[in-house]
Amino acid sequence: MKKYVSLFLALILIFIVTLGCENKGSPQPDSNGLDSHNTTDAGSKNIDVDVDLTALSSTMIYAEVYNIMTNPDDYMGKRIKMRGPYYASYFDETGSYYHYVIVEDAAACCMQGLEFIWNGEHIYPDDYPQDKAIVEIIGVFGSYDELNETYYYLSVDDITAVN
Repeated sequence: MKKYVSLFLALILIFIVTLGCENKGSPQPDSNGLDSHNTTDAGSKNIDVDVDLTALSSTMIYAEVYNIMTNPDDYMGKRIKMRGPYYASYFDETGSYYHYVIVEDAAACCMQGLEFIWNGEHIYPDDYPQDKAIVEIIGVFGSYDELNETYYYLSVDDITAVN
């Protein structure tokens, strides 16, 4: 009996979690399984976006970013739009700052960051937002090698502060 109660509670929990994941009116996946549609940035230009994380629930955003980081080859060269708190981090071994947009899961207990590199000449901290400022970026997913490791990032042309 105890086994059935545990199974029943687990099924209810799964149902409740997935209930909030319904995304009505969302774009249909393309042949690669990625959402693709036009979106508008702050400058009102149409930009073709392959993956729009801003159109997903917090649970789905976290799951999609986790998927991006665990299956990066599926996203190489794809244009990704995301929104979240900005953070910068200094790494002593390289003497460089690294810049991230963070997404949290629905319970706000787990975080996943996606590094971005801002194209052009930008000086940290003068040209960058303050830590924890909510920003929106659209960038092309790519990778680079540093210290015998592969790192993944978004190559962005602009950072938009979100109020």
